[in-house]
Amino acid sequence: MLLALILALGGTMLLQRAFTPKLGLDLAGGTTVTLSPVTQNGKAPPEEILDRAVNIIRDRVNGTGISDAEVAKSGDNIIISIPGVGQSEAIKLVATTAELRFRQVLAMAATQVPQNLATNAPTPTASPSASATGSAKPSQSAGTPSASPTGKALSSALTAPTPSASASAQPSATQSAQGKKQDAKATPAASPTGSAGPPPAEDPNAGINTEGIDPAVLAQFNKLNCADPANRGQGVQDDPAKQYAACETDGSYKYVLDVAKVVGTDIDTATAGIQQGTTEWVVQLDFKSKGAGAWGDLTTQAYNSQEPRNKVAVVLDGVVITAPNIISPITGGRAEITGGFDQISSTNLADQLKYGALPLKFNRSSIDTVSSTLGQDQLEGGLIAGIIGLALVVLYCLFYYRGLGIVAVLSLVVASVITYTSVVVLGHNAGFRLSLPHIIGLVVSIGITADSFIVYFERIRDEMKEGRRSLRAAIEVAWVRARRTILIADAVMFIAAIVLYFLAVGGVAGFAFAMGLTTLIDVVVVFLFTKPFIAMLAKLKFFAKGHPLSGLDAERMSETGTAARTTTPQEA
Repeated sequence: MLLALILALGGTMLLQRAFTPKLGLDLAGGTTVTLSPVTQNGKAPPEEILDRAVNIIRDRVNGTGISDAEVAKSGDNIIISIPGVGQSEAIKLVATTAELRFRQVLAMAATQVPQNLATNAPTPTASPSASATGSAKPSQSAGTPSASPTGKALSSALTAPTPSASASAQPSATQSAQGKKQDAKATPAASPTGSAGPPPAEDPNAGINTEGIDPAVLAQFNKLNCADPANRGQGVQDDPAKQYAACETDGSYKYVLDVAKVVGTDIDTATAGIQQGTTEWVVQLDFKSKGAGAWGDLTTQAYNSQEPRNKVAVVLDGVVITAPNIISPITGGRAEITGGFDQISSTNLADQLKYGALPLKFNRSSIDTVSSTLGQDQLEGGLIAGIIGLALVVLYCLFYYRGLGIVAVLSLVVASVITYTSVVVLGHNAGFRLSLPHIIGLVVSIGITADSFIVYFERIRDEMKEGRRSLRAAIEVAWVRARRTILIADAVMFIAAIVLYFLAVGGVAGFAFAMGLTTLIDVVVVFLFTKPFIAMLAKLKFFAKGHPLSGLDAERMSETGTAARTTTPQEA
């Protein structure tokens, strides 16, 4: 199993032709961008809004959480450090804002349409709904949640199907085209000119009401593949005065959206709570006086439209986060969004709406290219210190454990191979970039791995001294006792790494990630290499007979060199 793991990692490196790890900002250089917030009143932005902007930018530049990109506040400014990219690429990542748009849906389609969609299309009541507080009939309000999925992410709350007109028209258009192809093949000689033209191409807009849709946006909608995360427009600066083609956050649907009739600045506040008289979680919106009128006009227009134009999409950072049905015109400046939310999903959506309602625009104060010269010097010093420490560990193991020390050295070699290949594979598949904090975590792991060997070796010696057992019996009994200690120690270390990773950012999080990775590798090496290898060596006379160089000779097994200890296992 261990060999299979090493071969899998090595094979991945060969297939991707990736043999060196990607380096972080301090080792490979990159770009640092300083953003200064600009508010409408010219005052400093609220702290919570600035924190939200930091989180949005951090998610954008460091989506996997392990790419070593850093986003931090410095006073009212935000400083973004992105490893391995140039200035133009960095600007694209951080130039957008978190402004919110409300757009009427003009057309929509599922990214992956099931074959039986035409005959088994779900009813539109499965989608979230928006209503005026207290204005919807009880039957409508109670019916919508029951048809909606529960306990899912925000992007999954929308389960509205492709419009029924589109679903029914598409098969007929396909069948018609197929029928024409069959007729052309069956009667080629019937053409008076002797040549039949190609069958007409299938209309990609069959079943879609294209009235009022900009042809350029419609063409973009037809080409948009939301199954690819790179095409979902995350972080796109959408123009509120123009129509827009966008994806849902999970890529399940794509939309043609009208111009933004209501924007985030029109929202006064958004909160999550339980709908009165029910146990359903909902998101409640309160609009400002100007926004209330615009919201009433938008929802009235959507309510009087046919599916799917009876939906209003909430677009944040260029992505549709939800697109509820409008079940009644919403006037009065207050609305509710329902759709099978739980506490977490409703709170997250409320935060997105609330913080998107107070957008922050930024001026790029400075854009600097970071050199890796200082990091390279520190890397060389760190590697030298690591090599010296590793050499001392090896010498100590060989001097104190003699033959058993070879097992420790080989185990460290195996752990190093797995660690290196894992770092390379993660770098080319998950955005992992090796930085100085990561290297510190990897060096510290040498001690963690060595501790596991020492625990096991000492247990073997104790069993041989206490019970006068043979080496083979001592290995098995010692393993039962040692593995519990090893697992507990590694579990504590892994839990500490997880807590540190999620509570910290930047270099500290990188250190925690490296420490957690090497802790898992330590468990794999001890269980799949160290213990089986020692069991194999026990069959050799060199170890079984207690050769002086084996580390298990009688002299070393005795406290005085002439007599064995008489301590009972309970005392141990």
